[in-house]
Amino acid sequence: MRKHSHPGWLLLAAPILAAADAPAPAGGAHGAAPMDAQRARADELVGQVALDRAPAGLDPVLWKHQQPKQALPKPEVVALGEKLYFEAALSKDGTVACATCHDSTRSFTDRRNVSEGVADQLGRRNAPTTMNAVLLGSQFWDGRAADLTEQAKQPVLNPVEMAQPDEAAALKSLQAAGYGPEFQKVFGRAMTYDDVATAIASYETTLVFLDAPYDAFLAGDAGAIDAAAQRGFALFEGKGRCTACHQINATNPLGTDNRFHNVGVSARTQNFEGLVAEALTALDADPSMKKLDELAVGTNLSELGRFMVTRNRADIGSFRTPQLRNVGITGPYMHDGSMQTLWDVMDHYNKGGEVNPWLDGGIEPLALSDAEIDDLVAFLFP
Repeated sequence: MRKHSHPGWLLLAAPILAAADAPAPAGGAHGAAPMDAQRARADELVGQVALDRAPAGLDPVLWKHQQPKQALPKPEVVALGEKLYFEAALSKDGTVACATCHDSTRSFTDRRNVSEGVADQLGRRNAPTTMNAVLLGSQFWDGRAADLTEQAKQPVLNPVEMAQPDEAAALKSLQAAGYGPEFQKVFGRAMTYDDVATAIASYETTLVFLDAPYDAFLAGDAGAIDAAAQRGFALFEGKGRCTACHQINATNPLGTDNRFHNVGVSARTQNFEGLVAEALTALDADPSMKKLDELAVGTNLSELGRFMVTRNRADIGSFRTPQLRNVGITGPYMHDGSMQTLWDVMDHYNKGGEVNPWLDGGIEPLALSDAEIDDLVAFLFP
């Protein structure tokens, strides 16, 4: 397994994020950095955000379309959402916050294969970064949440994440932590669970990091990326076939098709057919979103991916195409965090493989040389 010897300049990341690859401060619960250190780092990274216009480098029409349906781009709502993002009182035992798994000192993820929640329980999914998450077409690896407001509601109630038994219990915990008067001031009413999600989502809309060397290269600055990265870019658009799922341009700045694919990673040690039968039985008994969330995060049924949402057999083992922005500092990779480096990812695609026993075909091998794989990785993360 190869590793970078010079993890500095990130072609697909805003330059300030290069420092995010430095060792994160220790001492927080569940291996996360302490929340005070996280808030300081987040403030450094985010800076002053103009809430009345699109971030630099993003089309205003696209930005308006991508806003979560309940998000409120108002300073007081964003400020409350920032506090809640780092607030462990949201969890049943007071040890887990949004930032536990989406740590600002670790590129707004936790850099673990799978995340750890209350009572040191491990889920079955890798935590995607919250950077640029507002620009995604759906949330979670299986797309079970339409936007950030819907996403924010689920981990709080998941038994292996924050483990609150219900919405009322979560509100009671926040009341005990002294949030009641602030919600009354910001929203003009008593605290509601929808308002909690709205505030967190509103803060997360400020976590947009674009304007990278790659963008300068596309704009005509041939010196913005080095020769290896330029060869990698040619492979990315050609022989590597990466753009089949990872188109990246001005109108799609994240490099994802926002669709779901079985790429031969899920259920490598499980029986798809048995999992399907188990899933259908469980979801027929309780089709609620809370049950779906529990099954997707805490059981082997996680391996079924998008099928858990649609019950369409064509979606068995399919997961959302991840964004490429900041990909060099948001590993490990795949829905289960099973690939530690970008070389591991490229090696997987290079070998190809069967992806779904109910569909014909699979992934055609790429036949890339080691040198070509190095160039492709140089484009993604020099």
